[in-house]
Amino acid sequence: MRNLHEVKAGQRAVIVDVQGSSRFLSRATSIGLTRGLEIEMLHNEARLPLLLFGRDTVIALNREDGQQIQVEVVA
Repeated sequence: MRNLHEVKAGQRAVIVDVQGSSRFLSRATSIGLTRGLEIEMLHNEARLPLLLFGRDTVIALNREDGQQIQVEVVA
């Protein structure tokens, strides 16, 4: 298991756990970042937001929030 911000561009992963404050959990849930979601990392470059594809949409997430999401890489 690793944090979302450690997934490389082009890799696919499944969200295993989402941790953080209730405010963050509410926001993550509202944009569809829930356990079991399969995502594909589109862009992961230092000091820039993460861009990932999940639920038929592109999601931008700051790197600090990516540290609070645990994933299993599948490919």
